[in-house]
Amino acid sequence: MKRLKVGVIFGGRSVEHDVSVITAHQVMAQLAERHEIVPIYIDRDGRWFTGSALNDLDVYRTGRYAEVGEEGVVSPAAGGRGLTLAGGRLRGARTVDLDVVIPAVHGTYGEDGTLQGLLELADLPYTGSGVVASAVGMDKVAMKAAFSAAGLPVVPGVVIDEQHLSADAQAVAQGIESELDYPLFVKPSKLGSSVGIAKASDRTELLESLDVARRYDTRVLVERAMEGCLEINCAVLGGMGTEPRASVCEQPVGWEEFLSFSDKYLRGGKTKSEGMASLERRIPAPISEQLTKQVQENALQAFAAVSASGTARVDSFVDESSGQTWVMEINTVPGSFAFYLWEESGLSFGDLLDELIAIALRTHERKKDLMFTFDSDLLSHAPRGKTGG
Repeated sequence: MKRLKVGVIFGGRSVEHDVSVITAHQVMAQLAERHEIVPIYIDRDGRWFTGSALNDLDVYRTGRYAEVGEEGVVSPAAGGRGLTLAGGRLRGARTVDLDVVIPAVHGTYGEDGTLQGLLELADLPYTGSGVVASAVGMDKVAMKAAFSAAGLPVVPGVVIDEQHLSADAQAVAQGIESELDYPLFVKPSKLGSSVGIAKASDRTELLESLDVARRYDTRVLVERAMEGCLEINCAVLGGMGTEPRASVCEQPVGWEEFLSFSDKYLRGGKTKSEGMASLERRIPAPISEQLTKQVQENALQAFAAVSASGTARVDSFVDESSGQTWVMEINTVPGSFAFYLWEESGLSFGDLLDELIAIALRTHERKKDLMFTFDSDLLSHAPRGKTGG
């Protein structure tokens, strides 16, 4: 692949902000020798910064990003070609041209289709899933509906609206208990990295968990705890010009009954900059070949069900005694881009990123062949002057 100017967008207004910073720096380290890197950092207040000095984790540990970076923005106007910098007294406004963008923002305002929508308006090629797949992949309720419609097995659950919870929490809890048996997991609909998720074994814990989850989202998903099952994950890579394929499977290992935020990012690694790669895991997953193939097939179907692109990680449950599997969720911007699964599948991190870029460029070229406008005589026949009464 020829040398390209690659913008890497990270940070953002999300509870997964720090995870995004780590993922982006892993990506930039891999791309540095292959392409020209343009770091694009979004701080917690939504301000955008760029500059070569932002490719240094110490800048974020010390909070000096505004001192060493220059403010800019991706304009939604098509043809802007990249990042527009405001400049100052010594340097006027200018544009940093970009060949392709890698969104490495996890969670809200990044992984949920909002950033993808901006890049679509700006007519910039970008890696990963598009607007619809990103939005569905971020919303656990919509995601579960898409999986069910595709005929995939999903974990039994109940959707709770925050307004009903505020009106009568006891009645909501009673309704949940009529549908599901304890223990239960309570999750905000649109957050990842286990933020806001809690396990409930009785009414008191359920009410407490619901109160926490509603602070992160207006819809809450309550699911049956899949006790006795193994969590088994695998990644999928595919998109325009690339036949989707599944990686090897993994069994992540937590210190608790489920993987908390600290389990995923603050334990098990040599440093706190290894992202999801620092998590203890068993690769390949210690399950039968038959179950492995079923998990991989489910992952491929889940990828297709939301029209995902690039690489995504699909998390599943497996009951070894019965041979049953359930699809839990898809992560369209997985931590560390799930490179550890692709390396175990024979694809290096650098080659993975190049393949993601190639898919993005092919997807962008294909869109140019599609029709988005239609010429009509409607305006010429419209009445002149004011149209209102």
